[in-house]
Amino acid sequence: MAVQVVHYAQDGISAWGVLHGQRIAPLPGRYASTADFVRDGLDEAWASTPAQASIALEAVTLLAPITRDRQFICQGINYASHVRESGMDPDRIPFNTLFTKAPSCIAPADTDIVRPAHVKLLDYEVELGLVLRREISGPVTVAPDRLHEWLAGVTIVNDISARDVQLPQVQFYKGKSYRGFGPTGPLLLLLTPAEWRRWPELRMRLEVNGQLRQDSYCGDMIYKPHQTLTELSALHDLQPGDLIATGTPAGCAARAPGKLVMWIMRHVLSEATKWRLFIGKGASNPAYLQPNDVITTTIRSDDGTLDLGLQRNRVVAP
Repeated sequence: MAVQVVHYAQDGISAWGVLHGQRIAPLPGRYASTADFVRDGLDEAWASTPAQASIALEAVTLLAPITRDRQFICQGINYASHVRESGMDPDRIPFNTLFTKAPSCIAPADTDIVRPAHVKLLDYEVELGLVLRREISGPVTVAPDRLHEWLAGVTIVNDISARDVQLPQVQFYKGKSYRGFGPTGPLLLLLTPAEWRRWPELRMRLEVNGQLRQDSYCGDMIYKPHQTLTELSALHDLQPGDLIATGTPAGCAARAPGKLVMWIMRHVLSEATKWRLFIGKGASNPAYLQPNDVITTTIRSDDGTLDLGLQRNRVVAP
């Protein structure tokens, strides 16, 4: 059965534990980072019992389950529904789009999201986060039914994005890496081998001010976790605790214009004019995040047996 791991602070001291209902069973080991926990604390987490749950959840401050010393790797345009709303054909996506976010943007699941003063087109993206279990220092082939050998667990990621930086400047890293732009957690959900095979059943839902914006199953991914791990292993080293955000489904504030407008933008308008019009039109789109908006995000199976918890974030002005 899946194990809900929490990283928390109490009396100024950070620790790791297992959530049993509304109480936490502290783990005996002290782990300074997610890497340390994954390397040395998994057995303790799997052995945890409700009888050991000695701390009330409301007595602690939950921290992000991914510490900022880890790599933060992302996939783009990886859900068929999101590809369609971006004006493209999911059957004609020829490669896996990979980029990184700054690990310093990782924040707790209840953090306030500060919209930088110069950003007007602030967007949200619910994503399933994969957390590495072991080091990968050379090319490997990961089989779809062996994910448990390479991954420790899953978590919720909200890939907050400044579209008026990301798109006109063609800089994913820059537009997605402001501090606080990576709410993560609240849980690191450890899965059994059988549960790992259920990842396509996980349902992602994101609401803004109670209005449902995103609602999709992870099975809509174009490039699956085993494919992405295989490809990444041929590129660079991965370490325990590293985070891979696997893309977002349809429902983001940013949308592609119609085909005629796209043709005009590509063939008639200058780059400067195109992006000035894009930002101007986006400023009138009420779906973009505004100060005082509240985002709530969940990922869970429909039967409730796999539950990654709830994120709740308020957008604030600087």
